[in-house]
Amino acid sequence: MNESNHYSMNKQLVSVVVLLFTSAVLFSCKKDPGVGGTSGIYGKVYVKDYNATFTVLQDEYYAPDVDVYIIYGDDKSYGDKVKTSYDGTYEFKYLRKGTYHVYAYSKDSTLQTTSDLAVIKKVEITKNHQDVEVPEIIIFK
Repeated sequence: MNESNHYSMNKQLVSVVVLLFTSAVLFSCKKDPGVGGTSGIYGKVYVKDYNATFTVLQDEYYAPDVDVYIIYGDDKSYGDKVKTSYDGTYEFKYLRKGTYHVYAYSKDSTLQTTSDLAVIKKVEITKNHQDVEVPEIIIFK
């Protein structure tokens, strides 16, 4: 085999390997839940304001200025947080398909702990350009 044919075969072999590798990478890349998509999650936080012993309901209202957190997929900690608007609404935008957990903190109405507890809602985005409403998050103050 002459040098020209050998060079040509090596060039073709390299091209095939690069093509196979590129195809494998493109088809095996599955994007995890998180920012970078076209969908959104939104909802409201509602407060039930009790006295210190949780025996008298003093007030009820949609919660302004409350932190709401989102966990992307199987992550161990939250990926983002927003504050509720004056009417208790919140929104997470530009999300990809996948499973999310949205939560806000509440006082423990059973008085078992003095620490705040997370009230968590599981949400699934199943397609692009989808806006998913989270069931109302009810917290105690």
